[in-house]
Amino acid sequence: MEYFHWLYPNMVVPTWIDLFIFIGIIILGWILQHYLLKYLIKRIAQFFEKKSKLVTARIIEHISREVRHGIFTGIVFFALAFLFEVTLFSNVSVKSFFYSLMVFYVFKGIYDVLTYYANHPETFYLNEKKLPFLTPFSLRIIKSFLALIAVAIIASLWHFNLNGFLTGIGLTGVALAFGIRDTSSHIFGSLSMGLDKPFQVGDFIATEDHKIEGTIQDINLRSTLISTADKGIVYVPNAYLLNKPIYNLSKREKRKIEFHLYLSIENSEEMIRNICEEVNKQILLHPNISKEDLILVYIDEIHADYYRMLVSFFVPTNNLHQKYTVHQDIIFVVKQIIDEANMKLVDPNAFKLSGLKKD
Repeated sequence: MEYFHWLYPNMVVPTWIDLFIFIGIIILGWILQHYLLKYLIKRIAQFFEKKSKLVTARIIEHISREVRHGIFTGIVFFALAFLFEVTLFSNVSVKSFFYSLMVFYVFKGIYDVLTYYANHPETFYLNEKKLPFLTPFSLRIIKSFLALIAVAIIASLWHFNLNGFLTGIGLTGVALAFGIRDTSSHIFGSLSMGLDKPFQVGDFIATEDHKIEGTIQDINLRSTLISTADKGIVYVPNAYLLNKPIYNLSKREKRKIEFHLYLSIENSEEMIRNICEEVNKQILLHPNISKEDLILVYIDEIHADYYRMLVSFFVPTNNLHQKYTVHQDIIFVVKQIIDEANMKLVDPNAFKLSGLKKD
C-alpha cells in the first residue's frame, strides 16, 4: 500500500467489500473475454467465411486473441481505478505503460496474421480474380518493419531518445556490411526478387543451363528453397538466382509438342506428301490443340537410308497430364495413318550402329 501511495498520494485504502468487488470484476472480465467475446469473434469469422471472404475471416481469427487481451487489460485497469478510487492515467508512467501494452497488442495481432500467411505456401488474395497480393517473402519483410515500428512507438511513449540509438545502429551496420558482403549480397538479391517478383512459392522454374530445375518451396532472406525431381530440397543463394536467366515455366499458357518419325527412303514422294497432309489434318481436328499457333508436319532431313519427318504443334494448357494425353492421341492417330498407307518406318540408330560395325 505504501508503494501505491507513492504513485497515487490521493488513493483511498480499499475495504474488504471493495477488494471482493475488484476480484469479481476481474473474474467476470476474464469470463467475458475468454468465453463470450471469443465465441462472438468466432461467429463473425464464420460469417465472413460463408460469404467467401476467407482473408477477412483469417484476419479476424488471428487477431482475436490480442483483441481479447487488450479488452481484458482495460478491465484490469478499470478495476484497479475502482479499487483505489483514483484515475490511473494521472500518473505518466502508468499511462505510458497502458498505451505501450495497447501498441503491443495491435502490432502483435498484425504480426500473428502475417506469420500465419508467411508460414503457409499459398499467397492470400484480396479480390475475386484471386491475383496474388503478397508473397511469403514480402510478408516476412513487412513483419520485420512492423517490429521496428512498434519498438519505435513504445520508445517514444517512454520519451526514449532514439537519435543516439539510430546513430549506433548506422555505424554498426556499416561495419557489418564490410564483414558480411556475401551475405548482404544475398539479402539484397532477395529484396530485388521481392520487388520484381520473377516467381513465387509454387512456381516451377528452371535456369538457362538447367542445372537448377524444380518447384519453389520458400523464399528466405538469404536463400530460396527449391524442390527438384532428383535431389530433394535444394537451398539456392538468392544472389545466384538474381544473376541467372530464370524461366518461370508455371507462367506458360501453352505447351509445345514435337517429335520425329523416320521414314524409309523406299517410300515414294507422293506417299510421304499424302501422309504429311493427312497427319496435319488430323492434328487440326483435335479439339485440344491450339489452332492459332504453327502446326508443322514436314520432312526436315534426308539421309542415305531414311527421311526424318517433323511433327510439331502446341497445346493450350500448362497441365502436364493434359499435354501428354494430347501427345498420346496424336501418336496413335499417326500410327494408324502410317499403317493404313503401308508406310515403312526405320530405326535411325540401327543404321548408325551398322555404320560403326563396318568401320
